[in-house]
Amino acid sequence: MAAFPHSPNSTFRRLRGQRSPAEFAALVRRAAKEIGETVSCDARYIGRVESGEIRCPNYAYERVFLHMYPGHTLADLGFSPRESVRGRSAQRGPHHPAPVPCPPTSAKESDVLRRAFMAGGSATVAAATLGLTLLGDTRRLPARVGESEAAAVEDAVRRIRLLDDRHGADALYRRASEPLRTAYALLDVGATRQSTEDRLHSGAGELAVSVGWLAHDSGRFDDARSHYAEALATARVVRDAGLEAHAFSNMSFLARDTGRSREAVRAAQAGRRAAASLGSPRLLALLALREAGGWAGLGDRKACEESLTRAHREFSRGPAEADPEWMSFFGEAELESLEARCWSALGEHARAARHARRAADLQDPHFARNVALYTAELAGDLARADAPDEAAWAGSRVLDLLGEVQSTRVRALLAGTAGVLVPHQRSPRVGAFLSRHAST
Repeated sequence: MAAFPHSPNSTFRRLRGQRSPAEFAALVRRAAKEIGETVSCDARYIGRVESGEIRCPNYAYERVFLHMYPGHTLADLGFSPRESVRGRSAQRGPHHPAPVPCPPTSAKESDVLRRAFMAGGSATVAAATLGLTLLGDTRRLPARVGESEAAAVEDAVRRIRLLDDRHGADALYRRASEPLRTAYALLDVGATRQSTEDRLHSGAGELAVSVGWLAHDSGRFDDARSHYAEALATARVVRDAGLEAHAFSNMSFLARDTGRSREAVRAAQAGRRAAASLGSPRLLALLALREAGGWAGLGDRKACEESLTRAHREFSRGPAEADPEWMSFFGEAELESLEARCWSALGEHARAARHARRAADLQDPHFARNVALYTAELAGDLARADAPDEAAWAGSRVLDLLGEVQSTRVRALLAGTAGVLVPHQRSPRVGAFLSRHAST
């Protein structure tokens, strides 16, 4: 068992055997699906566990690991008790920031959260779990912020991302604004150590990006812009290049979605400068794709193709230890989707449809919102490529997902497809799709 901060978890490493971290992460995600759990496990997470940075998993991962290894305890898997993680984190010096601990949770909170995540329920029920965030509220702020509060901010970010991946943003945005307000109130209180304050700033900034994304995906573009700007300002206060790159990436995406293509290019380029020294080719690939989307919006095919070439080159270098945790969504499926949007903006809808189809086929079903998004993009490209029956089939698949996924962006794409298909409504398949779409 890992008995000292950052001691490698050799027990967990032995369990992985000859499999690569990415292969083992895939097994973890598969096990999660078997019990109805939701985790965004990737090679970076496995590396953090094996290095000892994660000394005990959160409750979602705990259930998955114990499902994978029945009859074992967390200690058998090399993890530390929760109480010892909390106790030792307070003893670390200012030059040794604590790893992400397992924050204290009341029995009532943990029981409700367990049931909500295990059941998987509706987006409304899932959103209610955010009301139980360990951040509390601004009426019960501590005298000084410690490691447990910083960890709670980070935990809120992870929960929001997991719920968004599964259910979309519409039912989550208002709830998620509450922990964000509390996080920034904690910054005003001040921390016990500088390392804790830096960690809290970074966590609050990531939370601002996550809440901004919920606003973005639910069509609240002014709110999204404000949250992204708040995250960018926070990044610059603590000189957090990773957070700065993340904020610029989302700002570029928002600019593209709101028709400000030149701003999309400039924000992506600023993100690339911030990310240059971070050692994450995948992050550089994503920023190149953001830039390509801006060039496509400007109708500059040559610049778009150059950015796409750079994105594929960086992506082919594979994952790295420095890949940010928030990039767990960015795999081959997302790359195909972002490229599809470029070709669609340039008017090459048949080519865009080929990439969108690959994106939908490649996407892990865990990311239900993205499955719906990619399929909606496919439907739109097929409709504009004069393949109405195929477009209606794809649109019907999206309608099947809308009971679970609540995303204004997906609905807007589907509405656009329906408008394009109206002249083909005499086709039985198209007519059935249009009738069903109208009723929803």
